[in-house]
Order: sequence, then C-alpha cells, then structure tokens
Amino acid sequence: MQPEGPGAFRLLNAVGGSRGLQAPEYSFGTRNGFSHGHFVYAAHMRLAPQETRTYLVTAVTAQRRRLFQVTATAELLQQTILDYRGQGRFLLHAFVIMPDHFHALITPAPDVSLEKAMQFIKGGFSFRLKSKLDVWERSFNESQIMGEEKFVSCVRYVEENPVRRGLAPTPDAYPFSSAAHGPLDPMPLYMQAARNEARA
Repeated sequence: MQPEGPGAFRLLNAVGGSRGLQAPEYSFGTRNGFSHGHFVYAAHMRLAPQETRTYLVTAVTAQRRRLFQVTATAELLQQTILDYRGQGRFLLHAFVIMPDHFHALITPAPDVSLEKAMQFIKGGFSFRLKSKLDVWERSFNESQIMGEEKFVSCVRYVEENPVRRGLAPTPDAYPFSSAAHGPLDPMPLYMQAARNEARA
C-alpha cells in the first residue's frame, strides 16, 4: 500500500521479489512534482516531519567478530544494503563496511521507521548469511543529521573511516564503501531547501 497525504511518495512499476534480485523502476519526472532518489513528491507538498529523518547509523557484529574481513561476507552485506535501497526502503547517502561494523547515512522512506530500516539491513543480511551464530549486537547507534554542514561532515567521516584505520590509502581505494561504489542518493530535499532559503 502506498502512503498518502502531503508526505507521500510514489514507487512506480516496482518489480522484483523481496530479495531484491531485480531493481524496481522509478518515475523521476518532475512536471507535476519534484523527485529525489527513489521518492517522488507532489508539487504542492510541504515537507512533513517524517521527511526530516536522516541518520548516521552504526551496527556492530556480535562479540566484535571480524566477519567483514572476508570479502564474500562484506560483498553480501553491501549487496543487502543496496538491494533495500533499490526497493525504496531508504535513501542511501553514504556507507562503509568495516571488518566488525558498518556505518550508513540513510533517510528512511516516509512509511519506514528507522528501526524497520535497520531491521531490513541487519535481518536481511543475517537471513542471507544463514549463520548458526549470532551475527549482530542487538542494538545500533544513531545520530540524527539536521543540517547541510553536518551532512557533509558525516559523509566525509564515513568514507574516510578505512583510511583512518589503515585499511586503504584513499577512500575510493577501499572497495566496500560509497566512495568506491560511486554516487548514491544526494543530500535530502529538506536540507537543500534550507540551504536555498539561507542563500535567498
């Protein structure tokens, strides 16, 4: 069911099953509205509180096991994150997969709570991994990002993580991050609007 009301977004011609094996198709036309990533907004809408929900999240493996130093396991988590982004569960602005944790900068879809977005990522990965051991610590850390300056600094923090840890000489040399993956979803609309108002 698609959400309705001023905070609604539309996913058009979605195809593919729950495993995200085939990416959905989205409408990006702006004649009757404006778009951002996978969310298409009505032209008359005023951003509701649920749109101002961009978070830096961190999840750690159970007992700090270095699961993601194994290339195949890191690739599986990366694909899980990208699949749920492709299904429109959240906008993905930046991410990095470290040996025993990951960071992601996400904006959940209007009808998806932050907890549900993390359940998609953590639970979806655990289901695909099919490990007999606990995969994740039960909780996760979050920090809400409200402005452009903080957003930019968070992207830098996420993508420079492997360099600070001595895992790569430059951010784009580390394969399991948005720096190497290429452009993802840009800064959310409400931050862009605030920036434009400040410059007016």
